[in-house]
Amino acid sequence: MESQVIESFCEKDTFEIGKKFGSCCKRGDIVLLDGDMGAGKTIFTKGFGKGLGIDETINSPTFTILQIYTTGKIPLYHFDVYRIADIEEMESTGYEDYLYGDGICLIEWAELIREILPSGCKRVNISKDINKGFDYRRISINADK
Repeated sequence: MESQVIESFCEKDTFEIGKKFGSCCKRGDIVLLDGDMGAGKTIFTKGFGKGLGIDETINSPTFTILQIYTTGKIPLYHFDVYRIADIEEMESTGYEDYLYGDGICLIEWAELIREILPSGCKRVNISKDINKGFDYRRISINADK
C-alpha cells in the first residue's frame, strides 16, 4: 500500500474517506488510527464501518476499550486505548484474540501501545490545520514496512 495524504474539508469528507478506506481493507488488517482529541477519529471510524457494510451505530469505545461489530462483511474490532494505563492493562483485554482474529482491528490512540503491535499495520493519522479552516483535516494513510 502506498502512502497517501488526503485532504478533508468537512465531516462528510472525513466520513467518505473512512468509508472508502474501509471498503479496501481485508480480514487480518490492523489499522492504527491516531490524531489529537477532536481530530475526527470517530467520524473516520463511522465511515470505515460503513465501508465494511456495518449498519450499526459506531461509537468510540473510550470507556469500554473495545466494541465489536459483526453485522458487516467482515467483523470489526474497534479499540480505543486512550485510557489504558500500561501494557499489562491492555493484556487483560485479550487483545491478541482480536489482533490475530478473523476480522479487522481498528485501534484509536495506537501510539500508546506501539510496543505490543505487530509490524505490517496500516497507519492513519488525522491532523488539523487551523490555517486552512476549522473543519480542515489532513489524513495520511500508510503501511508499516
